[in-house]
Amino acid sequence: MPIDPVRRVSNWDAKFKTDRIKAALDDKRDAMFSRVTAVVPALAAMEQQVKQVLDGLGVATIQYPFYLDFGRELWKMRDHEISGESAAMEADVLLKKWVQRGMTQAVLEAIRTQVFNIVAPAP
Repeated sequence: MPIDPVRRVSNWDAKFKTDRIKAALDDKRDAMFSRVTAVVPALAAMEQQVKQVLDGLGVATIQYPFYLDFGRELWKMRDHEISGESAAMEADVLLKKWVQRGMTQAVLEAIRTQVFNIVAPAP
């Protein structure tokens, strides 16, 4: 039996009362700010390293956002504590995804190895 649309709207309205949301965020804000303060400097340093690799390879600046996104995906793997051969295999999947989106494989490989010290997976 499908849920009545009026009931769905009522449930949504109850769930998204702004005073409840504000109270929940107020309770979490200090911890959230601490996490952001701890992570952002390292993330910015990684992005700077990616840009240096891109500069060295003569990549057009209009393509930087795509390569930075690749770098952020590799960063996320590190954040999830993926390492070793698992990291190599996962990085290879990401590399292939970005090649399919039009990025240059050699540039992606340079980011993977020079910035993240991840080697190609074993055959």
